[in-house]
Amino acid sequence: MLALVTGAAKGIGRAVTLQLARDGFDVAINYAHSEDAAKSLRDEVIALGVKAEIFRADVSFQEEAAKMFADVKSSFGENVSVLVNNAGITRDTLLMRMKAEDWLAVINTNLNAAFYCTQLAVKDMAKSRYGRIISISSVVGLVGNAGQCNYSASKAGIIGFTKSVAREYAGRGITANAIAPGFIDTGMTGILKPEVKDGILKSIPVGRIGDPEEVARAVSFFASEKSAYITGQTLAVDGGMTMV
Repeated sequence: MLALVTGAAKGIGRAVTLQLARDGFDVAINYAHSEDAAKSLRDEVIALGVKAEIFRADVSFQEEAAKMFADVKSSFGENVSVLVNNAGITRDTLLMRMKAEDWLAVINTNLNAAFYCTQLAVKDMAKSRYGRIISISSVVGLVGNAGQCNYSASKAGIIGFTKSVAREYAGRGITANAIAPGFIDTGMTGILKPEVKDGILKSIPVGRIGDPEEVARAVSFFASEKSAYITGQTLAVDGGMTMV
């Protein structure tokens, strides 16, 4: 079967791509800017014994997402069975300082792209009566965060979107679930100041930063038959940050 991971070249997307390859999936690797990283990842995936190819597309644009799906189908000769909506950016600042373009950039990349790609994927999934849609949300989509109104809104939107897709397509053999990572060791978190990291660590009951591979293993579960009776759910991979 074929999996497509958006924003796959680095961080969580890279870990997810490698995990799905280990699970036996052929993988379409989407990237927008990091071509060298995407090529390197492709080589790693092929070394695991499955097929892989890279596809440059800014999935925040509907036409680029559509072309990517067409190219993926042409390249692999099959439809996408597992879609991982992972592409995401941040443009952090306090609400009163946030420019409209910063709001729109984050909403377009984090939320609209998931809509475009999911809509394209379910057309074929519905015909084959099988599909797995896994979207990467965030703990800030559950609880919010100062300075991240745009990011929090986009990630909360992913959760509502996922629930609606799950209800619409459960009868077609398609599941839709979201994963809400907490503080994960990626490029996005690596730029934070030490005092900020220390403050965040105090809010994590397990007392450490998460690894991208831990998020990838959650994706692996939702992509597998082990989760066939689970849909419309959000799994927080956060070391206990958001437990209620």
